[in-house]
Amino acid sequence: MKHGTIINRAIHMELSEIDAARTMGVDDEVDSHLPLFGPNSSSCSSSSSSTSKLPFQKSGTIWTAVAHIIAAVIGSGVLSIAWATAQLGWIAGPITIICFAVVMYIAACLLSDCYRTDDHVTGKPNPSYNDAVRVYLGKNWTWLCGLLLYVNFYGTGIAYVITSATSMREIQRSNCYHKRGEKAHCQTGINMFMLLFGIIQIATSQIPDFHNMAWLSVVAALMSFCYSFIGLGLGFSKVIDNKSIKGSIVGIPTKSASQKIWLVFQALGNVAFAYPYVVVLLEIQDTLKSPPPENQTMKKASMTAIVTTTFFYLCLSCFGYAAFGNDTPGNLLTGFDEPFWLVDFANACIVLHLVGGYQVFSQPVFAFVESWATQKYPENIFVNKFYTIKLPVLPALQLNFFRLCFRTLYVISTTVTAMTFPYFNQVLGVLGALIFWPTTVYFPVEMYIVQKKIGAWTKKWLLLEGFSMICLIVSVLAFIGSIVGILSAKFS
Repeated sequence: MKHGTIINRAIHMELSEIDAARTMGVDDEVDSHLPLFGPNSSSCSSSSSSTSKLPFQKSGTIWTAVAHIIAAVIGSGVLSIAWATAQLGWIAGPITIICFAVVMYIAACLLSDCYRTDDHVTGKPNPSYNDAVRVYLGKNWTWLCGLLLYVNFYGTGIAYVITSATSMREIQRSNCYHKRGEKAHCQTGINMFMLLFGIIQIATSQIPDFHNMAWLSVVAALMSFCYSFIGLGLGFSKVIDNKSIKGSIVGIPTKSASQKIWLVFQALGNVAFAYPYVVVLLEIQDTLKSPPPENQTMKKASMTAIVTTTFFYLCLSCFGYAAFGNDTPGNLLTGFDEPFWLVDFANACIVLHLVGGYQVFSQPVFAFVESWATQKYPENIFVNKFYTIKLPVLPALQLNFFRLCFRTLYVISTTVTAMTFPYFNQVLGVLGALIFWPTTVYFPVEMYIVQKKIGAWTKKWLLLEGFSMICLIVSVLAFIGSIVGILSAKFS
């Protein structure tokens, strides 16, 4: 939004969509447990009461969990890490990344203990994030959790339109400079590329559901690794070419102290957006074999994965800041022109990744609205009737006019919003701030308190609530800074 691995998120978002649909009254009979990463990942158990009897043998280990977590974290959010470090400076930047990593690990440990209700070995498993919220905090909180996830889905769709359009423009720009020279006028508007991405998404949005988009998810996941490592390599190479390390302790200077404060807060939101995996932790933990208890394995996997990804983030952010200094771009890959073919390839990887990523965050919204409409208007032909269209070579297409209209309007709305507010770092900051505290900190803390039966005002309760309160303050500051950034960019 973003914002992780597309395969992980695809199945996770399907789980979240089903959970939220149940919570909001769409379907009380639907089973919320779909096995993740298992051999029969498209099947579901026959009833919600059988969630503890899995239809496949769990075989996950600490190393498979580490792989899933690393893949879940690395995504388009890494592109803004260098910019965030440039705003914070050489000391505060790396420290902030490390602090967010520590918060993620604490939250992961708290949440992993909530996988089984009551007992870590024999308790009933909660195979998804919303399952755990429902069990520990009740239906009303599950409704709020689902609402936050859907807001995040929509916002991430907007961010992906902006990011993809920026990358498409950079491909055109780098080719122009390569052919005409550095002094050529190669700046073009971004709206045309947003419209192009929107048209692509209108077509791909007609994919019925996640079971029909596995190929798109695999391509998207591979692309995220490609552009991340290309960005790291280009940053390292530029530092070598510069023969110096740019940047300063206080970060990029500004005209006023207030402007600096807002940019620092905005940078916090960008870093928060780059650590999104807690919402898929229980789905990953649900794949682990036992013994040893799943929570023990998950804690070790989280430590290994977070240390690895944090090291990668520190390298990417520091090399990016060292390479560009005060000129560090909001999207790291937009700062490179040569070798133009590698820059083009990296930006093309971003576009391909986000074509699939947009669908991962949009399909749960589509499924929820369409499920609601089907139950609300069961006799309506516009909503329920499907028409078979046979195309040459391609398989038969099932056309439903309600699905066609709603999904098209949804894509148009995200595209128009992105064209109205085409600000990469500010939008990522808003999304990171909006989702960081409630899903990463608040819900895990409250569920842990209920699970461990921690009494109010005890030392442990005060420590946990204090931790949550500090993270809430960070989220609020990041949100305010990002909103100010959007307004400043819009009206300046």
